[in-house]
Parts: sequence; C-alpha cells; structure tokens
Amino acid sequence: MDFASLLGIISGFALIIIAIFLGGNPDVFVNIPGLMIVFGGTIAATLLTVQFRDVLNAFRAAWIVFTQDRTNAQEMIDTMLELSRISHRHGLLMLGDIETNSRVLQRAANLLAEAASEQVIRNTIQNEIDSLIARHFTVQDVFKKMAMYAPAFGMLGTLIGLIQMLSALKDPETIGPAMAIALLTTFYGSLLATVVFLPIAGKLRARTLSEVTNLEIVREGCISILTNDHYAHVYEQLSSYLPEASRKPLRMGGKQAKAEGADAKGKKA
Repeated sequence: MDFASLLGIISGFALIIIAIFLGGNPDVFVNIPGLMIVFGGTIAATLLTVQFRDVLNAFRAAWIVFTQDRTNAQEMIDTMLELSRISHRHGLLMLGDIETNSRVLQRAANLLAEAASEQVIRNTIQNEIDSLIARHFTVQDVFKKMAMYAPAFGMLGTLIGLIQMLSALKDPETIGPAMAIALLTTFYGSLLATVVFLPIAGKLRARTLSEVTNLEIVREGCISILTNDHYAHVYEQLSSYLPEASRKPLRMGGKQAKAEGADAKGKKA
C-alpha cells in the first residue's frame, strides 16, 4: 500500500478517536440511525447523480490507487532512453519486439516499428491522454459529489433530531443529551467528507497528473526516437518533466533501464 495514504488514513482516524476518548464517554458518538441517514443518504444521492457503473469504477479505482505504486517519471524516462539505444543499434523495426505491460507504450513502440509519421504518433498518444483525463475526471467527480452530499445529509439528520426533540420536549434535563444525538449526524457528515471522500479525490487527482506526465514522456520520447535524435538529446528533452533536483545524470553505457510494468528489452531476431 502507498505509505503516504496508509499514514494519512491511520493518523487521521487515530487523532479523532484519541480526542474522543480523552474528551469523555465515547459511547455518545455512536448513533446507528445517524449513520444510516448520512452514509445511506450519501450513497443514494450519488447513485441518483451518476451511473451505478461509475460508482463501482470509482471505488475500484480508489482501491487500485491506494494499493499500487505509481510509475515513476524517472523510470519512464529511463525506459524511453533504452528504446532510443535499441533503435540506434538495431533500427526502428526492433522496437516492435519489445516486451511491456504498458498498453500505451506497446502501441507507441509498434507505431515506431511501422515507421508511422510524427503526426500519427502525436495524435494517437494525445488521444490516449485525453481519454485518460476524461475517465479519471469521472472517478474523481464521484468522490467530490459524495464529499458534498455527506455534510448536507449530516445537517438533514441534525434537523430531524431537533424536530423529534422539540416535539417531545417535556423534561428540560433531556435537552442536552438529545441535542448531542442530533448533532452527531453533522459530525458524521463532516468526518466522511474531510477524512475519506476529499482525500481520496485528491489522491486520484495526483495519480492522474502522474499518469499524464508519463504519457507525455512516452509521446515526446517516441517523436525524438522517430526523428533519430541521439539518446543524449532525448534525455535532455525528457528530463524537463522532472524537477532539476530529481534528475539523474545520464549514463552513457549500455545498461538497460526498466520502468515499472515495462521491460524495454529488445529481442534480437
């Protein structure tokens, strides 16, 4: 699991739980009807807003993001540099034999092997980028909507509790406990929005930016390979996608570089 995500989830809930226990009786923070109103209402409103398939895809994507490491941009640059070396030594046709788990990189390598034009390669990978952004936006939008609905249903639950309390108001001593129960749904809504839904949407957005950067590296690297640029020139062009402090010095040897999910080892005929 991504360490930052794990640390954020644990620390966020731990601090809130510790504060609850230090404040007194934690039992007063448990209210099943309030949870039903907030969580159930949030899911119901989200299903009314978007398609059921999109909700399933959103939770599936959240699980993937939090449990799988993202491909490092430097590793993708190393992979494109290795492809550049292979093309210079064995020709573009050899790129069609590379082994990779990246569908976009495989497709780009095949286009290079087929000697496709620069415009075809640029348009193909740009379409992949645009499609990825659109798909990820739909997933992020699901959690943003849930973050918007959860506090609203929390307030709705509070109003329901206040109405029930005031309609049965006889003993003044019961006002305090009844008010506390009524406010719990607001607490639940705010908790879900700020600790769960909004952080997940933010993490998904960060992953989107990372994947877009990797695809842009593939696009520009393929165009440089097609125009027969020396791999030192390819490195200079692609390294601009990284902060200067994170750039690795260029190795002029023949050692192959591997990116996560992509083995750019060429097969000799």
